[in-house]
Amino acid sequence: MIDVSVTVSLADVSSYRPGEPISAEYFARFHDAADTPSAVMFNPPRFRHHVGAGETPADMAERAIAPMLARHGADLLDDVDVLVVHTQLPQSWFVGNGGEIAARFGIAPEWLIDLSNGGCASFIHAIKLAREILQSTEARSALVVNVTNTAGQVFAQDGVLAMAQAAIPGDGAGVAWLTKSDQSPILDIETRHLPQYAGEMVSVADPPRRYWEAGTGEHHIGFTESNIAKVLHRGNQIVPEVVRTVCERIEIQPSQLDLLVTNQPNRTFLQNWRDSLELPAQRHPDTFEECGNLFGSAMPLTFDYAVTSGLVPEGAVVMFAGFAHAGDFAAAAAVRWGGRVSSRGASC
Repeated sequence: MIDVSVTVSLADVSSYRPGEPISAEYFARFHDAADTPSAVMFNPPRFRHHVGAGETPADMAERAIAPMLARHGADLLDDVDVLVVHTQLPQSWFVGNGGEIAARFGIAPEWLIDLSNGGCASFIHAIKLAREILQSTEARSALVVNVTNTAGQVFAQDGVLAMAQAAIPGDGAGVAWLTKSDQSPILDIETRHLPQYAGEMVSVADPPRRYWEAGTGEHHIGFTESNIAKVLHRGNQIVPEVVRTVCERIEIQPSQLDLLVTNQPNRTFLQNWRDSLELPAQRHPDTFEECGNLFGSAMPLTFDYAVTSGLVPEGAVVMFAGFAHAGDFAAAAAVRWGGRVSSRGASC
């Protein structure tokens, strides 16, 4: 049974950006203008990062947690009983990368969950699962790990580089630490599965084949003008909807939020979301121009950037929000940020 009297906090976040920034000009050399499905969806960021050759999800997770361990010490890992992992491109068939990441961290959590769904909003999905486990068991703390590693692998294939979609994604990783404390309490979470839209974002190749079958065509996301228009419409609606639902329950107006942290799909979504919620740009941190579309890693990485940059004062109400794929999942979570505190209790 879930004990709602147990307060769970988002105690800290840290992140990792692989390699040197890659500019938009790099992709301009390959891009075929005739293959541009939509200037709105695929207007490229200035920069993005690509996973290195041979760099694994466990490598990225280890590098993402390093700043957190530097602040709190490796003893932080001794109390981790819950590990929830979302990897954009799992390294191995049949199994996710949670086990490998746990081994790299040197932990053997009682609860180890590899998420296959949630996509760009998987960070909130994972936080909800971790919070409910912490509230209903003797588990002491949890780690949520998001790894995005498709940009430098799937989207960097020779046959995909000529497509407009190749310039949008970036790679990166983020880690969140959840504790049973009132340091930075999670105030409320809303998650919505919309299965009627599941399967609309598909992998395609030319000539057609399943992804595990041998062939000459490289797999990429099968965008069309029609489904791009549908995704834009859904995304513009469902993200403000879940934010308003959480705001109503915690009795605050969306315009009063101190910070909105979303996934970072493109400039149009970012502007439409803050316009809908009546928030100025300075309260909606944006890593799109520097990192591109980071999919599931966008929220922890962007929040880490905001905290490190001094954009999140103690006591700030932070709203995480986003949607996944073609709109099959949307989520929002509110946190009252208590500040980043080192293991010795000093602000850092």
